[in-house]
Amino acid sequence: MADVEYLQSIIRLHPDFPKKGINFLDILPILRDPIAFETLITHLVHHITSQTIPKSLRKKVDVVVGLDARGFLIGPIIALRLGASFVPVRKRGKLPGDCVSATYEKEYGADSFEMQSDAILPGQSVVIVDDLIATGGSAKAAGELVQKLGGVTIEYLFIIEIMFLKGYQCLDAPAYSVIQHLD
Repeated sequence: MADVEYLQSIIRLHPDFPKKGINFLDILPILRDPIAFETLITHLVHHITSQTIPKSLRKKVDVVVGLDARGFLIGPIIALRLGASFVPVRKRGKLPGDCVSATYEKEYGADSFEMQSDAILPGQSVVIVDDLIATGGSAKAAGELVQKLGGVTIEYLFIIEIMFLKGYQCLDAPAYSVIQHLD
């Protein structure tokens, strides 16, 4: 697939960042290139409209949820293209008002995500987006927030999936990634 190969050629690999033994996959060069950024958004929206929506019960996406922080970069654009609302998931203490929270494990301890408690209505169809899935912990926590508010996650979308970690296995809905990274 030409668009996937094109996007993959733009992503940068930073060895030993943020710590030794971690290979950081940097999507920011895609965002700096308007053609690449448009290619990414068009690819994701096409996937949603041609694959996700036809398989869903309601035949539409009501809400796009973006994870802190890179999900904020692509989520609102996808939501606008779909005619859906955008809802951010933030780290604990960053959102005003009444919030629901979910805790997830990271490689060096636990962290928490929050979502405003009136952000999703019961029964709404939700797509959750983020830049990367590794172990799946943060995406799973976002799915738990959607579920607490009565929403239905119909798919998780990622730019990159670290294949050997199999993070999609802990999710409660199908997952799609544009780029599958093997290392």
